[in-house]
Amino acid sequence: MLFVLPGLLVLSVIAAVIILRRAGGGKFPWIQFYTKGKESGFNFKELNLLRRVAVENHLANPTSLFWSVKQLDRSIRGVVVRLRAEGKETDETSIQFVSKLYEFRKKVEFSLPKHRLGLKSTRKLATSQRITITLPGIGTYHSQIVENLRRYMAISFPEGPTLPDDFVWKSRKINVYFWRADDAGYVFESRVLEDFRDRDYPILHITHSDSMIRSQKRRSIRIEVNMPARLFPLQSAGAANDVVEESSGLRGRLMDVSEDGCAVMVGGRAKVGMVLKVQFSLTNEPLAMPGVVKGVNFDEKKNRSLLHLQALPIRLGTRNKILSYVYNIFGERDEKAKQTIRR
Repeated sequence: MLFVLPGLLVLSVIAAVIILRRAGGGKFPWIQFYTKGKESGFNFKELNLLRRVAVENHLANPTSLFWSVKQLDRSIRGVVVRLRAEGKETDETSIQFVSKLYEFRKKVEFSLPKHRLGLKSTRKLATSQRITITLPGIGTYHSQIVENLRRYMAISFPEGPTLPDDFVWKSRKINVYFWRADDAGYVFESRVLEDFRDRDYPILHITHSDSMIRSQKRRSIRIEVNMPARLFPLQSAGAANDVVEESSGLRGRLMDVSEDGCAVMVGGRAKVGMVLKVQFSLTNEPLAMPGVVKGVNFDEKKNRSLLHLQALPIRLGTRNKILSYVYNIFGERDEKAKQTIRR
């Protein structure tokens, strides 16, 4: 009996060492990790899984999961891979957990300075930035910045509804709106300095503004794409769902996508308020997003419309798959870019 007790004690110590190593070792910052995780909205069971992921990925600082986008992406990939291997990827509990990870990732992303600070002056605008010009009582026109100089901005000649015969751009005050990628919408007032419509490449010179209004901050990360899409007109928002359709639908082209909307190019003129289901394949799996057309940019010369859809509610599983591509968790966007270059 005396010999048995020391043996059991040794086995217990060995078992404890093995468990401790699997759990992250004596150096794992248990208190900081679980405290920060609780503050970030994860429950104890979810934190145990995140802790395991941190250990398996050999993170030097496990708490970086709660503030580093890079580490979060790496960890989300690890979680999805594990769930797939265990055959649990489509379980409701797993879907909800991955969705919570993506929601937290968005929170971390939008806490970065590039999303919080914004622009103060038009002098910082990049060339090729698309802008929308509003002329009260006349219409809305589309243009883009060709050159941004110290004294003025050169913009492409605005395209839109036909102007009155006596209309003159020079000296006219204009309201300008633009959406800055990964940031927000901005509005400012400007004045046309010169009108060079007779040039081979017609342009306007407009004044700078140091009084921009920042509004409509982005609620989700949106990425540009260029891939085939199918559109299915719906009778009402109440009939909307994200079930993939078997019929061919109308042809279109997906131009950008996020978890809460997309932009689609279609032939002809379209109207605001239409309810559509847009179907596309970001990877090899078809996905569907129902939504309401909130804006239309019509190109009269090319007779086509760019539709801006605000998504209607979709299942968490569909949302997770869209976010996996948006955040490039498995490098699918890099692979598509390589394939495009090879062609």
